[in-house]
Amino acid sequence: MKKFIPADELILNDQGRIYHLDLQPEQIANIIITVGDPNRVGAITKHFDSIEVKVHKREFFTETGYFRNCRITVISTGIGTDNVDIVMNEIDALANIDFKTRMEKEEKTVLSFVRIGTSGSIQPDIPLDTIVASVYGIGMDGLLHFYKGELVFESLLTKKFNEEIAPPIPAYATIAYKPWLSTLPNDFVQGMTCTNTGFYGPQGRNLRLESALDLSLLSSFGYQNLKITNFEMETAALYGLASLMGHKAMSLNVILANRANKQFSSNPLNSVDVLIERSLDWIIETLG
Repeated sequence: MKKFIPADELILNDQGRIYHLDLQPEQIANIIITVGDPNRVGAITKHFDSIEVKVHKREFFTETGYFRNCRITVISTGIGTDNVDIVMNEIDALANIDFKTRMEKEEKTVLSFVRIGTSGSIQPDIPLDTIVASVYGIGMDGLLHFYKGELVFESLLTKKFNEEIAPPIPAYATIAYKPWLSTLPNDFVQGMTCTNTGFYGPQGRNLRLESALDLSLLSSFGYQNLKITNFEMETAALYGLASLMGHKAMSLNVILANRANKQFSSNPLNSVDVLIERSLDWIIETLG
């Protein structure tokens, strides 16, 4: 049954564009690369053969173009799952709601989301500049609890994590699009990613305030022969929302910091460039 979306829920501007992203439906591709940093959008699209769309509003920079004859949209989310919530919902609306009638479309468009991001490892044996692919996202932010549909949660992992780690708020666990995992390059480390609600205390950093997070407890946690490999602030929400909406998602992050070894990459820009090139190659081989 089709659903009518009222004006206070699907908010369009005077030009008929979606509220925060300032986009029209025809301006997005079916393959969506998400990045946190707006400057990373251009760092990716400089590899494109052509660019047909450039839109900038707030922290949301969007460019759509062609890379090796494959149409791709690159969009910055900014930092955090609150922004991922905006981007995912508005991109899904662009694809699956008729803006003229405000009706949900009967035939849904399945989108492919790939996050290209930076991250910090909590495992001493993961070297700086390694690329990590997130099999699971463990959300320590609470976002997915505001949506119905708990079947998207990895229930056994969620239960085990909440029992053993006892985080300040109940966590949830989500998973990447499984068929893609077997297509990843062998040198991409696969593991579990903790998505945190902040950068400092929520990730165990201590400046003037002392964090309540126990990194050693998290680094020793295991599930299905996987360890928690890294921390960042978007993946679990990306996976959960994509699953709820019927889309596909993968998160690829380069390790710029090793928290266990107190190290930071000596050339982070080069590491990000390598991640971008490797990710684009994988996208063309797997999705293109």
